[in-house]
Amino acid sequence: MADKKFELTEVSSGKKAVLPFRSGTLGPDVIDVASLPKEFDAFTIDPGFGVTAACDSKITYIDGDAGVLMHRGYPIEQLAEKSSYMEVCYLLLNGELPGAGQLDKFTNDIRHHTMINESLLRFYNGFHHNAHPMAMVSAVVASMSAFYHDTMDIHNPRHREIFAHRVIAKLPTIAAAAHKHSLGQPFVYPRNDLSYCENLLHMFFAVPCAPYIVNPVAAEALDLLFILHADHEQNASTSTVRLAGSTGTNPYAAISAGVAALWGPAHGGANEAVLAMLEQIGTVDNIPKYLAMAKDKSSHFRLMGFGHRVYKNFDPRAKIIRAACHKVLKSLGQTNNPLFELALKLEEIALKDDYFVERKLYPNVDFYSGVIYSALNIPRAMFTVMFAVARAVGWVAHWQEMIADPAMRIGRPRQLYTGPGKRDYVEIGKR
Repeated sequence: MADKKFELTEVSSGKKAVLPFRSGTLGPDVIDVASLPKEFDAFTIDPGFGVTAACDSKITYIDGDAGVLMHRGYPIEQLAEKSSYMEVCYLLLNGELPGAGQLDKFTNDIRHHTMINESLLRFYNGFHHNAHPMAMVSAVVASMSAFYHDTMDIHNPRHREIFAHRVIAKLPTIAAAAHKHSLGQPFVYPRNDLSYCENLLHMFFAVPCAPYIVNPVAAEALDLLFILHADHEQNASTSTVRLAGSTGTNPYAAISAGVAALWGPAHGGANEAVLAMLEQIGTVDNIPKYLAMAKDKSSHFRLMGFGHRVYKNFDPRAKIIRAACHKVLKSLGQTNNPLFELALKLEEIALKDDYFVERKLYPNVDFYSGVIYSALNIPRAMFTVMFAVARAVGWVAHWQEMIADPAMRIGRPRQLYTGPGKRDYVEIGKR
């Protein structure tokens, strides 16, 4: 409501300030606190930005209490069932679902940019064979800025569009090259006759000495995972891209910063941690023991894949992936997958435990995505890389939205200083 106001009173002095409310299309209103320093000589503090809106955005909406996720107004359940990753990419970037001709043109534009410069391929040889692939991907993405000086004007809409297409198109090639380098195998070039996910799987698993046919079940499963990971509002990596981009840095540097942020085990690395946890638990008989450890504050064991910073209900993506697990494992002849069976039992037991129910610790998207990646023979170290490939379109969409906003300002959080007061320097011999 335009006339809705919030009155803040400083109790000791009685001084008052009227702060405006701002309303979005959906979700809670926000209180505009920009005038607080002037009115009260004070800032707000919100560690982790848990209740602070840092921007306006038209891209993604989440209702964590209701378990709702929508992209540009479309529920994730409908997109997962009816759409494709390329269509979702177009939606996130352009705000509307494409017509048939628009989707064909967009897909062809992406295919036009799938190759990477040969100098970048030689760049991989500077990494040790056992370097983490996220280190390689982050570095190579940042180095792309050294190759596209003629199309990096962030204020030019056409340059921004070309950048978007390049990042989405080249990340599968960059990811596959990191995988091949870790194996000591020859790089496999992209094939533009294949779909986006077929091409990625081909670059991952093909070798020059034998033909490779992409399993359509694997490509379909990967496409679904990419849809579910495409964007998730103002998460840590997206906020990192926005903060880096707000400085006016080149867009490849901003995306590279997002890759680095995604690498953290509390963010994109969680699905890798889930599999490690399931292997640590080992058998169904051990579940009660590990659940007790998870509840013990003195234990270092954490129940990975449960709970979410935003969702206080079932993560809608987790429901979709859980159902997809059954279909994918059956199609790939892995119906007796021990990790999946253990995951199902762990979920069943945990959701009957008052400790987890009261704290609303439901399975999240990471709990099952690693099982599917594993079934597709994606190495565990590559799980977060696959997440980065999928999330790149979300990062780009948010970066574009921010750059095109005439009200954009450089990000500059404030702090509550708790260090020493002013003190005088003492010469080293007198200390």
